[in-house]
Amino acid sequence: MRQSKQSKVLFVALALLAATAGPSFAETPVERGEYLTEVMVCVECHTPGVLSGQPPGPKLAGSEVGYEIPFQGVYFGANLTPDNETGIGTWSEDDIVKAIRTGERPDGRILSAVMPSRSFARLTDEDAYAIAAYLKSLPPTRNQTMGPYGPTETPPGMYYKFIIPGQD
Repeated sequence: MRQSKQSKVLFVALALLAATAGPSFAETPVERGEYLTEVMVCVECHTPGVLSGQPPGPKLAGSEVGYEIPFQGVYFGANLTPDNETGIGTWSEDDIVKAIRTGERPDGRILSAVMPSRSFARLTDEDAYAIAAYLKSLPPTRNQTMGPYGPTETPPGMYYKFIIPGQD
């Protein structure tokens, strides 16, 4: 029985040592934001090459493949890198969080319905700001994406076409 008590003490001591002496597994907001952009599939819609089956280009630098929303038009995943001219470099973290949660850009324009802002509306502040921190940490990439194109326009690039059942 004495050995059993010593084994328990040793186990507790080793567990405490492992918890305090080992490397920290706590992630930074930027690491959390990167993880969230992966699981929320931001990368698929906003990274060149991903939707076209080509090797991926600079991460989140905007897609060359769009989505058509019937009766609304064709929209291409925007450049989310902090490039001041073609990306979101002039946006604050608050601007980014607002766009993610509400679909509203800093200039008041509303993002297309392809952006699932309603699904992201309930992100915690911690997660929403982690995404913003991650986007701000990316290397600025100059990449002007196409569009948007209205419902009567034909974009020059590839796009996915959504079909509404019952509509021709």
